[in-house]
Amino acid sequence: MTNPIKDVLKAETILVTGTNTTENHPIFANYLKEAVLKHGAKILVVDPRRIDLADYAELYLQPRPGTDIAWINGLMHIIIKEGWQNQEYIDERCEGYEELVKKLETYTPEHVSGITGLSVDELYAAARLYGQARPASILYAMGITQHTSGTDNVKSLGNLAMLCGNIGVEGGGVNPLRGQNNVQGACDMGGLPNVYTGYQKVDVDEVREKFAKAWGVPADKLDPKPGLKLTEMFPAAAEGKVKAMYIMGENPLLSDPDLDHIEHCVKALDFFVVQDIFLTETAKMADVVLPGVSFAEKDGTFVNSERLVQRVRKALTIPGEAREDLRIIIDLAARMGYEMKYDSAAAVMREINQVTPSYGGITYERIEEKGLAWPCPDTDHPGTPILHVGQFARGKGLFFAIDHQPPAEEPDDKYPFVLSTGRVLSHFHTGTMTRKGEGLNQIHPEALAEVNPADAERLGIADGDLLKISSRRGGIKVKAWISDRPAPGVVFVPFHFCEAQVNRLTHAALDPVAKIPEYKVCAVAVEKVS
Repeated sequence: MTNPIKDVLKAETILVTGTNTTENHPIFANYLKEAVLKHGAKILVVDPRRIDLADYAELYLQPRPGTDIAWINGLMHIIIKEGWQNQEYIDERCEGYEELVKKLETYTPEHVSGITGLSVDELYAAARLYGQARPASILYAMGITQHTSGTDNVKSLGNLAMLCGNIGVEGGGVNPLRGQNNVQGACDMGGLPNVYTGYQKVDVDEVREKFAKAWGVPADKLDPKPGLKLTEMFPAAAEGKVKAMYIMGENPLLSDPDLDHIEHCVKALDFFVVQDIFLTETAKMADVVLPGVSFAEKDGTFVNSERLVQRVRKALTIPGEAREDLRIIIDLAARMGYEMKYDSAAAVMREINQVTPSYGGITYERIEEKGLAWPCPDTDHPGTPILHVGQFARGKGLFFAIDHQPPAEEPDDKYPFVLSTGRVLSHFHTGTMTRKGEGLNQIHPEALAEVNPADAERLGIADGDLLKISSRRGGIKVKAWISDRPAPGVVFVPFHFCEAQVNRLTHAALDPVAKIPEYKVCAVAVEKVS
């Protein structure tokens, strides 16, 4: 996120796209409602599925799934045509504008309407709502990223924000809402195959030498070649290129696409270790299960969506023979011949301060009572709530000239529906914790497939009927919920439920850069089970 959460209270317009905010980020949604009800902000919701936040929106648009680049380009075409862009900001702070303008020439409202299903009037209204606002904020989540065009979708939103001068200002920004409480922190700490902590690239000699010195190992022992991304690991296992896998706190046997193929890949491993707090679907297939601990049973830090590094303190005694995750890793490293000299989470943080420039000033002492947002290079620095103020981190902001590209799999006569997956308010991810709670299970006890009333009438489906939903990869049975949230021709199924594993249907087509799967669009058939 370029801006802190509370900045939405200073925005004139808030574009919300690809995020079911009230169910996936309910606290954030409260800020959005406050922005509307108390501060006069206007919300523009663009989403193929009508979310609850649409009730608070000045305008709601329902494009066809997988057409995000087209409608974003369409808004920019109109903004430039009407002269609503911030030309002074563009001239002073950006580059690549001429190439963008040339690319946008073909994205007329009529052309974009044909791709997206949105009317010309809707496109003009949306362009006016965002293009004339100063400042305006953009919020997005996995409805934007979980596509084969996910990286380009995000770049397109960056184009739109820069076009109107909304980056590096209060109340503006391009703000991804992260899916878990510490996913930002995991990325910051090098949980990616091409970087060390603070996004320092593994193929830079000086970076490897610095970490080699900190860890007391020869620099040539640190491989300059980036490793595999998550979604590349499983196919590599099936090909015999990955022999062993160690998974911590993740349940890919329910959350990854094309689950039959994932099961095949896991079975091909020579050795499989899972570290978790419950015996998940993934842990059940492991050769060894290491009992870790929950968030409430260990010390450390979490980094939230707005890059705020916050202290976490142990509140509960560790049960049974479980161990803190840090202690498991230290003990395992020692048995493999490398002594990690950390006596606490605080010791790890001190090393982070030394080797990570953006975390140099984020010490336990400074965040004892209040968090700090990185970058924070030294202990005199106040932290950086808003990124790119005055100047972009790369110097000038770069516009990308991007074309619409269709999803990897579109409906046809045999599979005429589009399936999209996501979450519901009562459960989180694969339900490892939330489905252990009796109260939450009473609220939402089972998976339900949302079907538009027009489709339901045509297929003779009523609320509660058992459906068979099939794709080229498999089939599941799930009860119907007749709802106008999905558009006609679109079906939505949450992925929390092991009894109806919707990811047996999704396919593993990947974004070429981020390698994220296209969870939000795949072709399916829907039929009533007699």
